[in-house]
Amino acid sequence: MYRLRGWPDLPEGLLYSIIARLGLVSFSDLVAFSATCRSWRAAFSTLVPLLPPLLLRPDVPMCFPRHPPMINKLVRTRPCHATNIANQDTYQCCQIPLHSIFGENNTPPSPLKGFRFSGASYGHLIFSRDKSCLVVDVFTGASVSSPKLPVIKDIGIFYAALTAPLASPNSHVIVDIGSRNLFRRVGSQYWVGRSPGDGPIKQIVVFKGRVFGIDLDIKLFKVQLTPQIRIQEIPVMESSIIKKWHHSNRWLVICGDMLLLVALRGTIIVTGVTFEVFRLDLSTEPALWLKVEKLENWAIFISTDKRSQALSCMNPEIWGGRSNCVYCYNDDSKHWVALELGKPLQGNGPTSKFNPNIFIFMGRDSKVQPMWVVPSMLSFCR
Repeated sequence: MYRLRGWPDLPEGLLYSIIARLGLVSFSDLVAFSATCRSWRAAFSTLVPLLPPLLLRPDVPMCFPRHPPMINKLVRTRPCHATNIANQDTYQCCQIPLHSIFGENNTPPSPLKGFRFSGASYGHLIFSRDKSCLVVDVFTGASVSSPKLPVIKDIGIFYAALTAPLASPNSHVIVDIGSRNLFRRVGSQYWVGRSPGDGPIKQIVVFKGRVFGIDLDIKLFKVQLTPQIRIQEIPVMESSIIKKWHHSNRWLVICGDMLLLVALRGTIIVTGVTFEVFRLDLSTEPALWLKVEKLENWAIFISTDKRSQALSCMNPEIWGGRSNCVYCYNDDSKHWVALELGKPLQGNGPTSKFNPNIFIFMGRDSKVQPMWVVPSMLSFCR
């Protein structure tokens, strides 16, 4: 009879069971679990896609003092809530730059004064002011500043994102300055400017190790980071169902082996308005965006600010969620709602039975808005 020699030899199914239970407690427990040994870390990495992202609530400060470890901080931060929707009683302590709190009007002077929120990805917030750019880890408050942008006059950054977690050896910051994109490898002192055909890339995702992006016209691009920055347009067959004027809001999101485009007709989410989802098919030339009628065992999480990274979760029923749904944050009810794809939009969240109507404004703001996030230390496994 086979005998276990220790915790690392636990059967895979039992490890998955342990991880699933830890996922309903806290992300910090999961990180501790993954650090136990190699086999536990391997099991952990395959289970992370099953966990929902956390709902960051910068407008709800923590009601108890927290003392984060001594780390590199260029700006003052304030702890705030990040809710695990799998367990409404579980909160994480986030560190949001003090001057950029949503709804904060009476903050003391801060080095971040004048900085605007420009994007969020891989557990980091990105802020910009004139020629400066600052990346802040949501869960530690650690911040990294970038060298000045190589532009002649002060400009606005309309979008910013990371191509990988900061700790990744090939992590880059990409920004959209209106006329072109600028790239900087983390740790480098130099920005590199590139621009696709008609305009800069407005949103990126990393799919199967490659960086993809779209512009305002939903033109699709592949971005090569090494040995040098190169932007290449991917020909996509014209389709009447995905015309740019049909959709005012669009998000690129990865669901396993699918690269999806989530589109919304109109500038707000209201009862009766529908999401549309398209899957990229790269097996043909030119490529195709194929209409997706059902998300099967996936759920998608989008923030009301399109500069925040869209996320996904597989088999959400494991933690009490629902497949084939798009999860959003409803400012009116101050809670999340699950909107089922292909059906009239109706609330499905903590307060939906009291207010079944949906009204979610999609916009941009200089301050941090409620959004879905995954801690940077877990982003490697997404």
